[in-house]
Amino acid sequence: MIIEPTQTMMLIVGGAFLLGYVVAKVGGAIGRRVRAANRDPRDDRIRSMEAELRIAQGQVEKLTAALEEQEKEIAKAQSVIEEKDEAFLKKTGVIEKLNTDLKDSVKKTRELRLELTERATENVKSEVKLREVETELEVAQASSEMISTGVLDYDMVPGKEDTGKRRRKEDKMQRASDIIKSGT
Repeated sequence: MIIEPTQTMMLIVGGAFLLGYVVAKVGGAIGRRVRAANRDPRDDRIRSMEAELRIAQGQVEKLTAALEEQEKEIAKAQSVIEEKDEAFLKKTGVIEKLNTDLKDSVKKTRELRLELTERATENVKSEVKLREVETELEVAQASSEMISTGVLDYDMVPGKEDTGKRRRKEDKMQRASDIIKSGT
């Protein structure tokens, strides 16, 4: 096989290109090792600080968002506390009003009890006086009947009165008590 000069040239150029590529790769690997050994430690520190900066910025963003959420929750809690305080103050006012009303009611109840006790005492006294007046009236009527008739009936034995006389006496006593009641 006879290779033509153009083909030979192409093969030489392709081989040279391939050889250059391999030499570059090997040289780069060796150069990186040498450069890594000779690298400035400040560069490593700068890179690590840049990484820490990116991490810190991410944390700051997260904490900022969390802070904003907490501020919103605090604002809500404060509004709830204010509402509860207002409700508490209103209920305290209602309780104070109820306490004063209760005290007034107790005072009025005591006054009414005193008044009722006084009225009951007066009622009992007036009933006693009424009975005394009825008794006096009965005695007065009996003596006025005896005087008007002019005759004292000694035939009567206590407990054995004539039923007609007893009824008349009871009727007179009833009329007298009715008169006394209507007069008072």
